[in-house]
Amino acid sequence: MEQQLSEHYYTMLQELQAVDFVLVELTLYLDTHPLDAQALQQYNQCAHKRMQLAHKFELEFGPLQSFGRSYSRQPWQWVETPWPWQV
Repeated sequence: MEQQLSEHYYTMLQELQAVDFVLVELTLYLDTHPLDAQALQQYNQCAHKRMQLAHKFELEFGPLQSFGRSYSRQPWQWVETPWPWQV
């Protein structure tokens, strides 16, 4: 049976994806400009924001990752679909 997801689920997932995009771009930039202190500060701020968003998302909707990268409530949540990449 397919689970209906709330608009809040999609909003939070979109926020996470936006921060992830910024982190990828900053990572690529910092690979070629490792001494740019402002870019490094922005990277660290985004990394912190991503950790907060991911934690909040996982509390509400379950784990984003498996293999020990996310906690799961009882019962085991990883088998619940859809997974984040399926929406």
